[in-house]
Amino acid sequence: MVVLSQPVPENIAHIKTCKPTSNLFTGIPVVNLSDPDAKNLIVEACKEFGFFKVVNHGVSMEFLSKLEGEAIKFFKLSQQEKDKSGPPNPFGYGNKKIGANGDVGWVEYLLFCTNPELISHNASAIIPGISETLRCLVNEYVCTVRDMVGDVLEMIADEMGIGEKDVLSRLVRDEKSDSCFRLNHYPPCPELQALSGRNLIGFGEHTDPQIISVVRSNTTSGLQICLRDGTWVAVTPDPTSFFFLVGDSLQVMTNGRFRSVKHRVLADSLKSRVSMIYFGGPPLSEKIAPLSSVMEEGEESLYKEFTWCEYKKSAYKTRLGDNRLSYFEKSVTQ
Repeated sequence: MVVLSQPVPENIAHIKTCKPTSNLFTGIPVVNLSDPDAKNLIVEACKEFGFFKVVNHGVSMEFLSKLEGEAIKFFKLSQQEKDKSGPPNPFGYGNKKIGANGDVGWVEYLLFCTNPELISHNASAIIPGISETLRCLVNEYVCTVRDMVGDVLEMIADEMGIGEKDVLSRLVRDEKSDSCFRLNHYPPCPELQALSGRNLIGFGEHTDPQIISVVRSNTTSGLQICLRDGTWVAVTPDPTSFFFLVGDSLQVMTNGRFRSVKHRVLADSLKSRVSMIYFGGPPLSEKIAPLSSVMEEGEESLYKEFTWCEYKKSAYKTRLGDNRLSYFEKSVTQ
C-alpha cells in the first residue's frame, strides 16, 4: 500500500498510477526508409519488439508543426467549447474516459473517422466544433501516413516472401479501410507530487487491435513499451520521426511471428504532451487469419479466423489491459 504525503486531488483520485521506471530504452530499432537493409530491419524489429522508429520519411516538419499547432489550439479552448465536439460515439472529443468499460486516464482526445464512405453516410462520424483548418490538416496527414504505412507493409511482404506485394498494404489502402486517427493531449499535472513517487497513467497499458499504428509526438516524454520479459521501458520522444507499433491483427496474420506490442503513456507534472496516432485497419468484412504463405509445412494456426468487424466488436467490450486475442486463440487440443 502506498502512503501519500498529502491527499490526492479529486480530479486524479480515480486514475491509476504505477511505480516509476528509470529504464530509458536505447535499443529501439531505427529504420531509414531509403536504407537497402530497411526491409530486414523492419521485419526483425516486428518480431523482437513489435515496435520501431522510422526516419528519413519525407514528411515535412513544417506540416507536422502546423497540425500540432492546430491541435493545441483546440485543446486550449474552454471545457465548455471542447465538450461541443463530444461525447465520442466513438468519434469526437473525449476527456479522461477511455472507451465504454470504465477505463480512465489523464488524457483528452479527438478521435477521427478516416473512411470517406462512412463519413458521407453517417452523421455521427463527423465531429462538430472542429475548425476547417484542423479538419483539412488531419485529412492531409492521414493520406500521407497511410501511404507510408502502405510502403512499409509492402516492404514486410517482400522481405518475408508472403505472396503478392500488396497482400498487407491493400488492407489499409482499400477505400473501405476501417482506419482511424486520434489526437491525444496529456495536460501537465502539478498534483503528481501528491502521489509520493508514483506516476499517473495518462493512457493505460494496451495493445492496438488494428494491423499497424503510427505515432508521432512532441518533445514531452511519456510513451513506454513492454519488452518480452515484462519490463516497462521509456521511449525517448523524437518529434522528427514516426514510431510504428504492430497491432493484434498483424500478429494473427503472421501466426505469432510478429509481436503486438503492449504500450502505455504516463503523465508529466510540468509539460503538456501532444501525440497523433494513425491506426491502420482493414475493411470491416475482411477475414483475419494466419496467411498460408507465412506458414511452414505442417505448421498449425494459432488463431481462429475472424472478420475485422467481429474482432472490433469484441475489443470494444473489453478493458484496455485485457488480452483481446485470448478469445480467438486456438486451444492446444484443436
